[in-house]
Amino acid sequence: QIQLVESGGGLVQAGGSLRLSCATSPSMSIFNIMGWYRQAPGKQRELVATVSASGRTNYADSVKGRFTISRDNAKNTVYLQMNSLKLEDTGVYYCRGERPFDSPHWGPGTQVTVSS
Repeated sequence: QIQLVESGGGLVQAGGSLRLSCATSPSMSIFNIMGWYRQAPGKQRELVATVSASGRTNYADSVKGRFTISRDNAKNTVYLQMNSLKLEDTGVYYCRGERPFDSPHWGPGTQVTVSS
């Protein structure tokens, strides 16, 4: 059974940092694209960052220069390093795995709250 589980969320002051992790099973190699998405209260879920199997990355304009996505295939884990956090980064962060001929797989999410 395919599972994605996020961790690393929490409460942080503006300007601080957090690192999110997403552990995948049985193996992250089944996904050609891994991504992080977020959903703020009252808003639609939005793309934060993606990383392909080849290591190509893509970021939302709002996080460029502050967030870094990476994947460790040996650990079957994708990370999101978040620096210089802003109040507007608050939300539930979801991990997503994509592969051909299948619907995307999502994790249950982890809450990130940035306080002033």
